[in-house]
Parts: sequence; structure tokens; C-alpha cells
Amino acid sequence: MNVIEALDSRTSIRAFRPDPVSRETILKITAAAIRSPSWANTQPWEIYVAAGEALNRLRQGFQDRQRKGMPRNLDLPAPQKWPDTLQKRIAALMADRSKIPEVTSPGQDLRQAMMDRNYRFFDAPVVVYLCMDRALTPWSVFDIGMLSQSIMLAAQEFGVDSIPAVMLVAYPDLIRAELDILPDLLVLFGIGLGYRDAQQPLNQLRTARRPLDEVVRIKGL
Repeated sequence: MNVIEALDSRTSIRAFRPDPVSRETILKITAAAIRSPSWANTQPWEIYVAAGEALNRLRQGFQDRQRKGMPRNLDLPAPQKWPDTLQKRIAALMADRSKIPEVTSPGQDLRQAMMDRNYRFFDAPVVVYLCMDRALTPWSVFDIGMLSQSIMLAAQEFGVDSIPAVMLVAYPDLIRAELDILPDLLVLFGIGLGYRDAQQPLNQLRTARRPLDEVVRIKGL
């Protein structure tokens, strides 16, 4: 698979099969991904991977807190408000999801159904957590973003699907305790890895992209 094919075929999977991803495959994915660029080759990332019973304990802990109504406590604060144009895209996504059969149970609210799925990590058999030192700046967060994309593209090469999601790090204290992450590291981001459930209608959704001429502005060519 070439890079263009990987970019085009990758989509966020929100329903995974229980099939495990092998340790060997995870190591191959991460070995490729850490070739990502970073400011002055600082390589500010620390990578933690949860699977098996460790991930099941985290999944249970997240669901327990969700049922109790405990608010998420992100290490990197979430936006308090989106600009109107971006908010419209979020609303369009929710509208598209509402048309998909079997997303909700009878009488269940769409947003609640999606939150439930988020807090059980979309049933992904592996979650990769990306961390960096608290002393670093948003420039290093940019480097973490490049690593995230590299992980997901490398996963495509090995037939592994992915989803990047903020809810995977909703309760960083639980993650820190389960994976022995040092307190001087921020738990920034999570990526679920696994194999898509092809029978799940939710996985058929392909989100639209803005027209190229609306996004790209070129002068001099």
C-alpha cells in the first residue's frame, strides 16, 4: 500500500472486532511511526500501549466513571467553544450518524449512544497512549500530532484499523496508574487499534472533506 492509498483508505473505526493485534504487529507499527519528524529531532514522545487485561481494567474504570457522571479531566484542556463554521461541521457529522441504523437502542439518545461507545474504547483490542513531558510547549504537541498520523498510516500497511479519540484519555489518572506512567508526563492522546467489524453499519460512514479550492491557497505557481 502506498502513502496515498493509506491516506485515502484510512477512516476512523467506531466498532472493532475482539480479535487481538499481535505484539509483533504493534512493534512494527511503532517502529515505522517513530521515524516521524520533530523539532530539532527532540522526539518528545513516550508511547504506552494497553491491551488484554490492562486495557479491560481501563475500559471498566472509564465506564464506571461515566455511569457516575464524572466529568472528563483531560491533561490537555479541550476547546470550550468552536468557531461557527467548525461547529456546523460537527453538527453535520452528528446528523449523518443519526441516519445510520443500529447506532442507538430503542429510545436511546444518539449522543448518549456515541458516548457509551467512546467510553468503552469502541471495543478496540489495543489502545496506544501518547505522552510528553509537562515542561514542553504546544510546538511539541504538534510533533505528537505528526506521530499520531504516522501510527495510523503505518497501521494501514499491516491491515490494522484505527481511531484517534479524545475520550480515550478522558481520565488520565486511571491510565497513569494502570500503565505506570510517571507524573511528569502528560497523557495527551489515545489511538485505538484493531480490526473493523465489517457488519457494523457505523463503520460504513465516510465523512466529507472541504473542497480543495476552499482549503488551499497558492500564489506564484
